[in-house]
Amino acid sequence: MKVTVVGGGVIGITTAWYLAERGHEVTVLERAASMADETSHANGGLLHASHAEPWNSPGVLWDLLRWIGRENSPLLLRPHALPGLMRWGLGFLRYSRRRHHEHSLRVNAALAVYSLERLRALRAETGLRYDDAQNGILKVFNDQATLDAAAEASRHMDEVGVRYRLLDPAATVELDPAYADAADQLAGAIYYPEDESGDACLFTQRLAELARERHGVHLVNNCTVEGWRTEGGRIVAARTAQGEMTGDAWVLATGSYTPQLARPLGLRVPIYPVKGYSVTIHAPDWAGAPRIPLIDDERKVVLSVLGGRVRMAGTAEFTGYDLSLRKARCDNVLNNVLATFPGLRDHIAPETREDWCGLRPMSMDGPPIVGETAVPNLYLNSGTGHLGWTFACGVSHLLAQRLSGETPGLDMAPLAPDRYR
Repeated sequence: MKVTVVGGGVIGITTAWYLAERGHEVTVLERAASMADETSHANGGLLHASHAEPWNSPGVLWDLLRWIGRENSPLLLRPHALPGLMRWGLGFLRYSRRRHHEHSLRVNAALAVYSLERLRALRAETGLRYDDAQNGILKVFNDQATLDAAAEASRHMDEVGVRYRLLDPAATVELDPAYADAADQLAGAIYYPEDESGDACLFTQRLAELARERHGVHLVNNCTVEGWRTEGGRIVAARTAQGEMTGDAWVLATGSYTPQLARPLGLRVPIYPVKGYSVTIHAPDWAGAPRIPLIDDERKVVLSVLGGRVRMAGTAEFTGYDLSLRKARCDNVLNNVLATFPGLRDHIAPETREDWCGLRPMSMDGPPIVGETAVPNLYLNSGTGHLGWTFACGVSHLLAQRLSGETPGLDMAPLAPDRYR
């Protein structure tokens, strides 16, 4: 079957890989000049089943109200975004009820475990390297009550295979001495030994080339889908600046822009863009770099070491499709990391610092939106939120199985695009 995948980020390229492995003739249409040039370009670098909890946890409304107007807050709602946010936002809050949230947590955790299994299998099969490390992840806490709540969430995730260890401050420093400077701030930490880290952009670009070489995947850059040609309710072609592109089946792996492409086909996809920022420092000589990546629960930032680079990321900004890069937000991410690793300050220079922002495609309820739609030959692979890198191999493998008539490795009902009816 001729399958056209729209979107050349980590979701689109892994989708293309697994489809091509199954003998499909695959074309990837990417609007940017290179693959992984948008949301997959400079994310936090963490592959973390441990962080599978949806963001709309009970109490999220209070957090939003508490942080309104605070430019340095980890969760920021900009007033100009409100008109476009209302419908999605009400659903986001509705699914924050405890029973919905716990269900979504289990769905996400099981999917994340499955996804990491698929990634490891792909890595073993291909030998692909992407500044990856298999050292687990440390989630640190400055407040005992927050640590206790996270431990309870970890117990739920342990039921689907997310292993963890509770650590006091001394045990945290024993596990990774790089955390010594922060020990007096900590109530404790949770170590997730099976989590990983790696450069999503490097992975995507190398896998794309491998897909082209091994499986004949056709990669088309600078190709923006501007509209559709349909016959009998099916997509026949996509209209692009490079002419019409055809396909027997279509996959939208277009992140936050999925609703815009699906709407002309009569589909409403409840995804909203949530902006995040990252700062990358080239610091190959930082002797105090942590061996184990960081998730700081209170400050809402992460850190990973990718080869000789240090990647810090965080914040959630509800600002629509605004991709303006605000240095103050990047500074906030950096300063929050420096609170744990003050030694990094000596390695920061303007010429070694790279600021970036991207849009996370957030579903209303937390799990991604994956599977067939009411358009007979259109499939979605989107809505992965803050877990796009973590989920990529899993959701793409499941979709390739479904599209190929195989029995998927996980129940896809909780991911189905029609679950919101």
